[in-house]
Amino acid sequence: MAPRFDLIGIAVTDMARSLDFYRRLGLDIPAEADSEAHVELTLPGGLRLAWDDVAMIRTFHPHWTAPTGSPRTGLAFRCADPAEVDRTWTELTVAGFHGELPPWDAFWGQRYAVLHDPDGNGVDLYAPLDAG
Repeated sequence: MAPRFDLIGIAVTDMARSLDFYRRLGLDIPAEADSEAHVELTLPGGLRLAWDDVAMIRTFHPHWTAPTGSPRTGLAFRCADPAEVDRTWTELTVAGFHGELPPWDAFWGQRYAVLHDPDGNGVDLYAPLDAG
C-alpha cells in the first residue's frame, strides 16, 4: 500500500482565536474545542484538518521553532460567487484578522483575496468570475 494523503496540520499559538477564524470560513468546529491542545476535523471527502497548540508540539519536539518569512503553503476556500469573496474578506478583516491582498478580479478568471490566519498561514478566498 502506498501512503495516502490524509491530514493537513496547523501549529497554533492561540487555539480559540485560530478556531474562530476557521469557523468564520464555514468550518463546523465545536466550541468546546477552543480549550484543547489538539483538534481534528474531517472535511467532506475525508481529508482531515488539524490544529496543534505550539506548547503541546514542544512536549514531543522541544526544539520546534515557528517558520519565518512568507508562508510557503496555504489553504484555499472556494466561495459561492464573487460577492461572497468580498463579504468574507470584509467580515474577517473587520474582526481583526490580517488581510494580505484585498479582493481583486484575477486574470485567470476568479475573484481572489488572500488572508492570514492568526499564525500567519496563507488562506485564499476565490470564486469564478463567470457564473455560467
